[in-house]
Amino acid sequence: MLLPIILSGGAGSRLWPVSREALPKPFIALPDGETLLQKTLKRAIALPGVENVLTVTNRDYYFLTRDEYESNTESDSKHIIHDYLLEPVGRNTAPAIAAATLHACRKHGEDTVLLILPADHLINDQSSFTQAVSTATTLASQGWLVTFGIHPTAPETGYGYIESGEALADSISHKVARFVEKPDLETAKTYIASNRFTWNSGMFCFTAGAMLAALRQCAPEVLSAVEQTFAATGLDKDPVVLDATGFTLAPDISIDYAVMERADKVAVVPVSFDWSDIGSWSALAELVAPDDRGNRTSCETVLVDTDNCYVQSDSRMIAAVGVDDLLIVDTPDALLIAHNSRAQDVKSVVARLKLLSHATVQHHRTTHRPWGTYTVLEEGVGFKLKRIVVKPGASLSLQMHHHRSEHWVVVSGTAMVINGEREILVQRNESTYIPAGTAHRLTNPGVVDCVMIEVQTGDYLGEDDIVRLEDRYGRV
Repeated sequence: MLLPIILSGGAGSRLWPVSREALPKPFIALPDGETLLQKTLKRAIALPGVENVLTVTNRDYYFLTRDEYESNTESDSKHIIHDYLLEPVGRNTAPAIAAATLHACRKHGEDTVLLILPADHLINDQSSFTQAVSTATTLASQGWLVTFGIHPTAPETGYGYIESGEALADSISHKVARFVEKPDLETAKTYIASNRFTWNSGMFCFTAGAMLAALRQCAPEVLSAVEQTFAATGLDKDPVVLDATGFTLAPDISIDYAVMERADKVAVVPVSFDWSDIGSWSALAELVAPDDRGNRTSCETVLVDTDNCYVQSDSRMIAAVGVDDLLIVDTPDALLIAHNSRAQDVKSVVARLKLLSHATVQHHRTTHRPWGTYTVLEEGVGFKLKRIVVKPGASLSLQMHHHRSEHWVVVSGTAMVINGEREILVQRNESTYIPAGTAHRLTNPGVVDCVMIEVQTGDYLGEDDIVRLEDRYGRV
């Protein structure tokens, strides 16, 4: 049995301001409209014999992930069974893979072949990918811990490298001689010239039993912490939410450091398919065809005497005059302007914003919830305006607020509203007023989105002034 394990997390700070902590890189739509997470799922379920997919992600991303998967019609047509392990906190790839391994052993047995796929990779050549996985699966069934090495196309300093050792019996794969950290430019050039090095892709393949043994030998502290987590976790629930107390104690360490660099029987399958981890705006810009002056745009633009620029905007028209070699990325609440050569340094902007506790690190103006989305339209002293979209059949929690009152105006669809002791149907162009301290809930009973404008007034309008009394999404 081949079980793809999709690891979905990481803020993707180099892709700020589009990537935020509440909407990280796997959920960013690429120029073709699909997200990296959707593409990873399609790539996984296209492999022969795949019937189950296990996704390891943060519990805050569960509903986003489920929505992304539900939009994949191929998953439905193949009757793919989706399982989830939800992390209470991010603890890097070693604890995540340890949890996936224990889950696979418990549910499918130690002979199950696990294929570890980060959710933020882009691979278009499905045929070559399938062949590489077939090679890796064969090695995994022989007890090897397998990694995939990407043939380097340039002396890249942003990736780790794998040095190949002796060739294995299939004449394709090699025993790993060593893993090397991100090198400087001159060292990277020597690696390329030697023809012995490949980029470390972060994709792996092994049996559950082999990884369990390797964890026990190389990283017993990781395995012990995750085993304690499992002992305190309700494993029969759907989804499985890992126990916060135990998982927080797991070491924050990558699978490379914890296991792959220490284990004995580690192999690399060199591959030549197209691959990118979309690690910067420069990498994402490459997905857009350039015009005759080298400009790449994914929005309405007017460019005058402008060359070799990338321009992206959510909604506004962008004009540029007399500039060269710029990255211009516009969102409703933040604008990035950077030189093309400094794309990797966008993370330093995020680091400074974190020190300021700036809201643009965490959220967009539009925030996703299990029931839909809300967008902050305007706010000031004592008031806030939101546009709220509730999906068909979805429901906000039964809740109340201590410090604010709310006025709901339905502009599209229909809302079934609990307002204190009353339950009322509010239709388009109708409204209801909810005083502070009143229990209330909105449910969309229709088959189309319910859209409403919410006007909040009060002396405190923070999102933490929500007392949930009942919630179908387990947030009480």
